[in-house]
Amino acid sequence: MTTPWGELELARFPEDPRDRLRAWDASDAYLLRHLAEREARGLPTAGTVVVLGDRWGALVTALATRTGGSCVQITDSFLGQEATRANLARNGVAPGAVRLLTTQDPPPERIDVLLVRVPKSLALLEDQLLRLAPSLHADTVVVGTGMVKEIHTSTLDLFEGVVGPTHTSLAEQKARLVFSAPDPERRRPANPWPHTYALPDGLGALSGQPVVNHAGVFCADRLDIGTRFFLGHLPDTRGGRRVVDLGCGNGVVGTAVALADPGAEVLFTDESFQAVASAEATYKANGVPGHAEFRVGDGLAGVPAGSVDLVLNNPPFHSHQATTDATAWRMFTGARRALRPGGELWVVGNRHLGYHVKLRRLFGNSEVVAGNPKFVVLRAVKRG
Repeated sequence: MTTPWGELELARFPEDPRDRLRAWDASDAYLLRHLAEREARGLPTAGTVVVLGDRWGALVTALATRTGGSCVQITDSFLGQEATRANLARNGVAPGAVRLLTTQDPPPERIDVLLVRVPKSLALLEDQLLRLAPSLHADTVVVGTGMVKEIHTSTLDLFEGVVGPTHTSLAEQKARLVFSAPDPERRRPANPWPHTYALPDGLGALSGQPVVNHAGVFCADRLDIGTRFFLGHLPDTRGGRRVVDLGCGNGVVGTAVALADPGAEVLFTDESFQAVASAEATYKANGVPGHAEFRVGDGLAGVPAGSVDLVLNNPPFHSHQATTDATAWRMFTGARRALRPGGELWVVGNRHLGYHVKLRRLFGNSEVVAGNPKFVVLRAVKRG
């Protein structure tokens, strides 16, 4: 990546030489050019610089050596945070030069420059701006960036309502900047996140039970139809087995297992800090008496091989705006390694994604447990 201050070597995490997706895009480059132009005009860009939503660490890696102050990254993504660590190291940035925070951590008390990589989720943007707003002051520089297709009227209204008067730049290479002037006197709405709703009827022990969603979690205000279909076809887990809710989201699937079998040990894992916080809150809200573990990480990395009896998975097929099956393949591969011989992976997915082909390649078998015109539930067994 070429920046106003030099060349950077950047990669996504985990690194895959076959992955053609870059660790930055035109909106990252546009924001860095704008900051360099501000510096050339003698305008301030120093102090406590907070970068929100930096997807793979491109922004903080570029800024770490020239901010003249402290640099803080705030992200919801474990993979993004690990990419940032790796990118800082490969570009010679000293450990500790950037403070790495999650969207669940308390924000810095004072922010002098706030740079926002506009996320796909408007709810996550709302939650984070409301959390960060008390740390802004009248002279805080607030600049958002994103591709034109990611910045909508609702995005600008959110900046306007939470931060202050807002306008946009001209588009460059299909990217746009958002400028907001903090208004210390602005009356902001209460943060509506996390959001709790009751599950619909027809879900057995889960009917009418509460679900807690932090901002940015998939289908935060309702039960998505894929998960609902999966809940109607879960395997019998009775027998004190170790079960993983892989890519747990708000934890509904793992909580259903725990309610049906209090003797099961359930591991909830996701790469989203917001998701794992939601899963833990959902589990606790349902008063489940069983044993559970909540882990943010890269799928089943770190889980001992052959230690799991059952993996339940509704894999994503997007990485930010890109459609990809790389995440699903990593999840399936990790599940096979973690499963004991005879252990099972159960997957729900859209029919058109063809997960049965990947499962047969990896496990040597794949069975359709249930299906409808849109979704299938697949079962693969680890043989030996």
